[in-house]
Amino acid sequence: MTAPLTLKPVTLNAQAQRFEMPIEENALAFCTYRQDAGGAYHLLHAEVPPAYEGRGIGGALAKGVFELARAQGLKLTPHCSFMVAWAARHPEYGDVLTSP
Repeated sequence: MTAPLTLKPVTLNAQAQRFEMPIEENALAFCTYRQDAGGAYHLLHAEVPPAYEGRGIGGALAKGVFELARAQGLKLTPHCSFMVAWAARHPEYGDVLTSP
C-alpha cells in the first residue's frame, strides 16, 4: 500500500514560468504558463511525475493553482486539456477564468 502524501501549497515560480507544488523532497508537480500583455496566465501544460500518477496529485495541483489565482487576483485561461477539464468540473472557480 502506498503511504499517504502531505501535499505542500502551490507557489508561482515566475522565473520558470510555472506554478509548482512540491510532492516530496525530490518530486514536483507543475503547470507551465505564458502570461499575456493583459496579465492573464495561460495554463499550457500540467505535469505530475509518473511515480505519483493516479493519486490525486493533478487535481490537487489544479485546485492549488486556482486557489492561488483567486487569493492573488490573477486571471487564468486554461489550454492544457487537464486544466480545461478540471475547470469545467469546478464552476465555483469561474471567477478566476478570463472571459471566453
